[in-house]
Parts: sequence; structure tokens; C-alpha cells
Amino acid sequence: MTQITSEQLCAAVNESASALRKTVAGMVETDVAQPSQLPEWTRGHVLAHVCGVSAAVARQLEFAARGELIDMYDGGQHGRDNAINKAASQSLEKLAKDLNSALDQALAALNNVEESGWDAPVKYRDSTVREVVFALWRELVIHTSDLGLGGVGAGRGPETWSKLFCEHLFDFLEARVPAEQRFVIQALGMPPRTLGNGPKSTVISGMVTDLAAWLAGRTPSLGTLRADAAADGVDLPQLMPWPSGIPSQMPAVVTAQP
Repeated sequence: MTQITSEQLCAAVNESASALRKTVAGMVETDVAQPSQLPEWTRGHVLAHVCGVSAAVARQLEFAARGELIDMYDGGQHGRDNAINKAASQSLEKLAKDLNSALDQALAALNNVEESGWDAPVKYRDSTVREVVFALWRELVIHTSDLGLGGVGAGRGPETWSKLFCEHLFDFLEARVPAEQRFVIQALGMPPRTLGNGPKSTVISGMVTDLAAWLAGRTPSLGTLRADAAADGVDLPQLMPWPSGIPSQMPAVVTAQP
């Protein structure tokens, strides 16, 4: 389990928000209707979703600070989906304005969390403030890549994900390892780590960002992955769905669905 302090987490979320703002600032109007990296979702859908989830996380934190609980999204999955579909076709100016406002709200709520407040309960996954902040970090980083703007080295693809973020994904996404499988993750220059405890062992090696991207259902951008079982090369194993305690609260971070 990778240990990440509250200070590291706050810094990472603020940095990820800045990276997303910079990416959106470089967009032009015609980008909005173009396909994203998520099937059936345009870039407008991705921006609308990140706007919604940022506002939702802010609300979780604000209510938690008062000792209260509230649903992640008004109207659950149906309300979330309707809001995304309605906003996705708006102008880039409107999407960017709403996104920046939601990010400001989320970051303000985050920066107001007192040290004693990190373990306060929230409705999201029936978990804590810390867990919902981790969720925001995942949303910002992964969906910035999902915008699909620029090639390797030019945009914010998985190849830009930090080592710390990739290690966090290994922890969080161990739930995607099938029950019969055990993955030995061998990232270049890092000690191997085992995910899952099934009887069938598969060694998956490559750059840490490619490994994290694959585990998150994204296309590894550096093309370094290799899977081996019993010393023979094999296809990459199938993964379980994205872990979700409450499906209506989980954003679109799955292999083939937005």
C-alpha cells in the first residue's frame, strides 16, 4: 500500500487541476464536438463530467465539514447522466467557465479541510473525506488524458502520469484483478509488486505509466507492455469492472463505457 500524506494529496490535486486548466485553455471551439478517448463521448462530454464531479466533490467536503451527509449527485445516475448530456454541446467558453468555477469550488473546499477532518464521513462510497479527495485526483488526471489532445509528449496522456499517481492506481485498482488471477507488476526500475492472490500468475512488465494506464482501462501510450505466464508470452489478461461501491456515484473510468 502506497502511503500518501494529506499534504502530498492536496498538492497533487492542485497540480492536476492546473494541468487540466492549461489543457482546456489550449482548446479551440471545434475541439468540443470531437471524439474523446472514451467511446460515445465527445470532449464536451468529458469536460461536462469533470465539471459535475468537481462540484459534487466540493459538496461532499462542504457538508462533511458541517458533520452532514449528502448524495454525490442530485438524482443519482440518471441526474448525473442528464446533466452531462445537457452540458456537453455547450460552447467551449461556457464549458471552460463552468469547469473553472467548479474547480475553484472543489479546491477551496479541499484547502479548508482541517487535519482532523480527513477521516470525516461522506456519502460517497460511505467513505471519508480522504477517499473522495483521492477520487477527485483520479478524475482530474485520467479525464485530462481522455480529452486526447496532442500526441505523446504534446498533450496530457498517460505517459505524463506521475509515479505517485501510478502507485495509487495500483492500490485502488487491485479490485480489477479477477479472483483466479495474480498479477506480478514489474515496472521498469521499480521493485515488483503483486496484485491479487489467485492461483494463476501472470507477470506484466513495462513502463509504470503504461502499466497504470492498462489497469485503468486506458491505452498505454508508450507501447511497452508485455505479459508472461509460465515463462511464455501471453495476451494481457482481462480485467474486472472499475471498482464501485455505489455505481450511480462512479464516473466514467472504465474500459469501454463513458
